[in-house]
Amino acid sequence: MNRLTIQTEESTERIDALLARAIAGLTRSAAQRLLEQGAVTKNGLPVKKSYQTAPGDVFEVTLPDVAEPMLAAQDIPLDVIYEDEDLIVVNKPRGMVVHPAPGHADSTLVNALLHHCGDSLSGVGGERRPGIVHRIDKDTSGLIIAAKNDFAHLALSSQLADHTLARTYEAVVHGAFREDSGTVDAPIGRSPADRKRMAVTEKNARRAVTHWEVLARYSGFTHIRCRLETGRTHQIRVHMAHIGHPLLGDMVYGRRKAEKGLEGQCLHARSLRLIHPRTGETMELTCPLPDYFTDVLARLGPQI
Repeated sequence: MNRLTIQTEESTERIDALLARAIAGLTRSAAQRLLEQGAVTKNGLPVKKSYQTAPGDVFEVTLPDVAEPMLAAQDIPLDVIYEDEDLIVVNKPRGMVVHPAPGHADSTLVNALLHHCGDSLSGVGGERRPGIVHRIDKDTSGLIIAAKNDFAHLALSSQLADHTLARTYEAVVHGAFREDSGTVDAPIGRSPADRKRMAVTEKNARRAVTHWEVLARYSGFTHIRCRLETGRTHQIRVHMAHIGHPLLGDMVYGRRKAEKGLEGQCLHARSLRLIHPRTGETMELTCPLPDYFTDVLARLGPQI
């Protein structure tokens, strides 16, 4: 068993939402199961699923030992950027789903990690997401971290929460920017019009901050770098669409047709900066732009 202490911030929210946000890889339904099992306490007493947190609340969470995963280990090649006894960083290819979900039962990053790492994956995320600290979308390529034990997982989750784990992306977006850099500070939540999409909204939303800078300008398009200060679902895609610069190829938040030979957003997780959970060393990892991305840049023509 692993014990974790969580203290609320100044805002209020349902306890299951807090747990899902504070513990990377933990779904809201898994958080509700922990609550039903009495694994979440406040002042020594079990907390109900309906509990509305208050600023300064302190909760003790008992995480169960990981059960034997029911997922199949699959011999899928991995582009490993870094690996040690605590964590592994992989350059995920575009088109690979991170963990099994409806419609994607196998051939995911988790299936590949189970083959590569064997039993050495953390159990905090549950049986369906062993090792997974954070996610990137199916059609987003680039760096993603998996933890090999719960100690590393909880430490990395803490870095995600306090923004000491820095993630930088590159993207191609529609339109031209007047400025060379800027910041989008706009809350993101479920779209009131479509629950399958995210949107900039004040309703049931959380603060989201994206810093961007121009790398190159083309006729009708811009190559940008984005640094995430927060990590909301689809954050870069939603923020860029919100300011009138949807990502090239984004069929959900952008133009719903294939362009420049690309279906799916042109977005690559280029670099990571983190503090190693065991050594305390600051690590900076990077990976090159993939072929699909450089092919798109070539199709855009000369820089202007």
